[in-house]
Amino acid sequence: MKRVHHTSGLIITVFIILHLFNHLYSLFGIEAHLQMMDLLRLFYRNILIETILLLAILVQIISGITLFRKKRKTVVGFFEKLQIWSGLYLAFFLIIHLSAILVGRLILDLDTNFYFGAAGINTFPFYFFFIPYYGLAILSFFGHIAAIHAQKMKKDILGISPKRQAYLLLTVGGIVVLTMFYGLTNGFNGIGLPEAYHVLIGK
Repeated sequence: MKRVHHTSGLIITVFIILHLFNHLYSLFGIEAHLQMMDLLRLFYRNILIETILLLAILVQIISGITLFRKKRKTVVGFFEKLQIWSGLYLAFFLIIHLSAILVGRLILDLDTNFYFGAAGINTFPFYFFFIPYYGLAILSFFGHIAAIHAQKMKKDILGISPKRQAYLLLTVGGIVVLTMFYGLTNGFNGIGLPEAYHVLIGK
């Protein structure tokens, strides 16, 4: 189970890194973000890669919840607890997020691009849900990696201990969250939402 979880996690991690890079690219403007997304989609939107990714997500959710149920009463220490609880939130997030993407694409017939993700973040009162929802997902991703790193890494890097390296990874996660929200909200000034996406906010 651990090996399967680890393998599916590596596949998903590659996609998440590309996805976060794409979101951070919104710092250069919406058009730059959309152009980068079109370029990255050449890789992950083909039938083979997308099928592998969807299967990896399904395996990750099932194996993650199974491992959580086995470990939750026996773990000790900050990073051990961080690993299982961040993993549980990621499973929750993947279920909701993937369902939303599939509904957007297959039922609402929307391009699940910048505007699909930014609609709730830029609209009152929806941002009270979507900002912590996305923010905790990114922090959980970095937290999960940091927890594994703290437990598996045995060597100092540039005189920095594995646990301090893990805390640095958490710090990077926090910076990514703030930077991403800055880009997706046009410098916290909000964005103009195309009419096709008004359905997402009940207009």
